[in-house]
Amino acid sequence: MLITHDTRCALDTVVDLVNTAPEDESASDGLADVAALENFVRSHKMSDVGVLSEFDLSAVRRIRGRFAGIFAAADPRTAAGMINELVAAAGTTPRLTDHDGYDWHVHYFAPGASVADHLAADCGMALAFFVVAGEQERLRRCEAPDCRRAFVDLSRNRSRRYCDSRTCGNRLHVAAYRARRKESAG
Repeated sequence: MLITHDTRCALDTVVDLVNTAPEDESASDGLADVAALENFVRSHKMSDVGVLSEFDLSAVRRIRGRFAGIFAAADPRTAAGMINELVAAAGTTPRLTDHDGYDWHVHYFAPGASVADHLAADCGMALAFFVVAGEQERLRRCEAPDCRRAFVDLSRNRSRRYCDSRTCGNRLHVAAYRARRKESAG
């Protein structure tokens, strides 16, 4: 599956957006306030985003939950329905653009769109490409028991199981190794 630069940026953005949600009541929200949303927009180099407000924050949190649902979708038909709703509500307006030193690429959000519509359109389309390519199963959640972070499995053989092999994957491998050693010693 060919993934263009702008699609990869949208995938990284949607994964990071979904992962800002608190995993339980004791965790903090990664989008706690407008300043956090501004930082999110800046760190993802989102173009054509104006002054943000509490209304924008609320709207982004709502679509964040809808994106989380796509990562949890049991099958492509369910994911497609959710993506279709998100993209349609955003009023997508595909257009070619070449800004900020990037060559020609497609933006799916309408000029002047809210940040929530911007995310819904561009990130929704990036996820749509995976469903169209028959790769919806690559939209995953970490398999570590104490982590449910979202990620997109871009490995060749679709074998990635953890959001980060250096943290979650390594921690579980070390725990399994210690359990085996304890069992063989005991």
